Amino acid sequence: MSASIIIVDAEPDIAELFRQQFRREARQGTYVMHFAASGEEALELLTGGVEPGVIVILSDINMPGMDGIQLLGKIKERFPDLPVMMVTAYGDEERRRRAAEYGAAEFVTKPVDFDFLKERLLRLHAPLA
Repeated sequence: MSASIIIVDAEPDIAELFRQQFRREARQGTYVMHFAASGEEALELLTGGVEPGVIVILSDINMPGMDGIQLLGKIKERFPDLPVMMVTAYGDEERRRRAAEYGAAEFVTKPVDFDFLKERLLRLHAPLA
């Protein structure tokens, strides 16, 4: 059974990186990747309904306009059970604390350890299979 992942990052090369790293899973139909360049775009995706169902959102923290922490708060207001993993190049304790306060499921630092990320995603996807 397929599951959707929404990746939110203002850097255009991030989409290509995730496509490369999840090429096998996408080909096998395990995950369908959706990309948003801003928090606002991510909320539009969620509001419009993404198929198959979304199992997780991976959001950068530092973005123009709505940052990742603000996006996390809005997602948790509307979709309280949807896991959100925060991804950032800046792994300081203040950001971790704020992300945890808003209900982040995980805090991943860049460069992303894709083996670690895939392990975490399997745990989220397993109950759907």
